[in-house]
Amino acid sequence: MPENTKNSKDAKIAKNTKDTADKGKQQAQSQPLSESGGQQTRPGGRAAAALTVDFAASEHCLVVIFLRGGADTLNMLVPSFDDDYHRFRPTIAIGKSLPLPASAPGAFAYGLHPQLAPLLPLYESGELSFVQAVGTDNLSGSHFEAQDQMEHGSTFKGGHVEPVSGGYLGRLLALSSGPLGPLSAVSMGTNVAESLRGAPSIAALSGIDEVVLEAPTAETAAVSATLAKLYGACSNKELAGAATSTLQMLERIKALGLRQQQDNLRKLKGANWQYPDSELGRGLRDLCGLIKARVGLKVACIDSDGWDTHFVQGNEEGLQAGFIRDLGNSLRAFQDDLGPLRKQVTTVVLTEFGRRVYQNSSLGTDHGRGFAAIICGGAIKGGRVIGAYPGLKEDPSLTLAPTGLSVLIDYRDLLFDVMKQTFSIDERLAAIVFPGIRYKQILSLPG
Repeated sequence: MPENTKNSKDAKIAKNTKDTADKGKQQAQSQPLSESGGQQTRPGGRAAAALTVDFAASEHCLVVIFLRGGADTLNMLVPSFDDDYHRFRPTIAIGKSLPLPASAPGAFAYGLHPQLAPLLPLYESGELSFVQAVGTDNLSGSHFEAQDQMEHGSTFKGGHVEPVSGGYLGRLLALSSGPLGPLSAVSMGTNVAESLRGAPSIAALSGIDEVVLEAPTAETAAVSATLAKLYGACSNKELAGAATSTLQMLERIKALGLRQQQDNLRKLKGANWQYPDSELGRGLRDLCGLIKARVGLKVACIDSDGWDTHFVQGNEEGLQAGFIRDLGNSLRAFQDDLGPLRKQVTTVVLTEFGRRVYQNSSLGTDHGRGFAAIICGGAIKGGRVIGAYPGLKEDPSLTLAPTGLSVLIDYRDLLFDVMKQTFSIDERLAAIVFPGIRYKQILSLPG
């Protein structure tokens, strides 16, 4: 199989080498063993062999959307009840937010940025929630460090990010109790998401159109047959098996005609869902096609860039409003397009850190810490703002005051909670997926 590179125009199937897969397996099994009744167990008393994930038991899928640049979620999930918010943002505060129904008696009544209006019905129907004051323990303010830490599922100690092997999603998939298909982990774009590193198999796709053999149409069948014959005779059975399953996947997608099916269905239904013509919109559209094709997708990652709004951020309209509009329309179209399958697909929206509350001299905002995450679909109860509101007072971990949101919820706790509910996994796996974590349940918090 051809190896995926940045400049490759092939199928973009980024098959990890056997060594990489083995490394992920070793990481997944690296927890110390203890003796229990003559049988080796991992912490918690369960037999070591049982600490795996049966991904084949369901068709559930996890989609992670990363807002690169540090999104100002204070202008997305608006604390309209907080006078400090309006006082420190004289021109960029959202003055006309959409009121969110309070999810519990006495709960804060947040507002929603007007450009997120497409998400309001999902919140009201219990399909979408926000999680307040999420973040890392990273105090560097560096995009690179914060993103690196988050994608690898690490911690920040002694002024640096603790090194770990692979990404948190890669370690999760390496725990699989059975073989995973070539499209079990998909990274939308030309590069593999760091969070997927260490997975047994990864596909980096710019779009469904690229999941084809690079051969003229009339020759495709002959090329497929030749490759199948070559790999079938290969002495490396693991390589041959992976190649065969990949070719079968390509043929399945080709036979389904996913793009044409989606286009035809939109016309028949009067275009009830309209994806934005953006990187995020196109990526979610193609992910939906893969999910509908039942190609064995378990985890997918997709980015939205440009959220570093130091200058002329805007409010209800302007620079950030454009990014927010794209997010709201893309996520709503994805949910509508999934239809009944939305109960099997959980989407999480994260960023590396939030922004400070004060409006800077360039009419933008600077790097902060906590942010509001979004969870949509799946079996997770929605219609809530989960977690406490920490206020917008001075945070001693930052040098300038006033700051933004403090971090009250470890992003790893939130992600593992989502994994646990999506894939029904044992919570004792938390320390394998996120080394060093002291896991606390988040989705059961009041909201």
